[in-house]
Amino acid sequence: MAYSEIIADRIRIAFADRNTDFTEKKMMGGLCFMVDEKMCCGVHIDKKSEASLLMIRVGEKVAEELLESGDPDVEPMDFTGRPMKGYLFVGETGFNTGKSPGRFIQLCLDFNPLAKASRNKSPKKKSS
Repeated sequence: MAYSEIIADRIRIAFADRNTDFTEKKMMGGLCFMVDEKMCCGVHIDKKSEASLLMIRVGEKVAEELLESGDPDVEPMDFTGRPMKGYLFVGETGFNTGKSPGRFIQLCLDFNPLAKASRNKSPKKKSS
């Protein structure tokens, strides 16, 4: 499994507590939660450390604020050596041991109306 089902369940509960409709989509080696057809957050396992990570989409301003806050559990979301702007990873200690992921989920939901939806890729036409 490429993600923690326990953390996925905690995210589902956080959405339910906020009466938020969402869909789930397996992508980026984990599970993403979509709100209004836009990636809101997700769960992923770091291949190197095997630690579970919460992926959050909070926008560039909030991401910068969280990184500058000195929170040791927050880091840039980086799959390829180039961090994705407006996205962060939150380490397990940031939302485990009695801490709810709800604080981070709320930041994602606050940003979601401002987020741009992914462009749907049209199927490639075969040339004759």
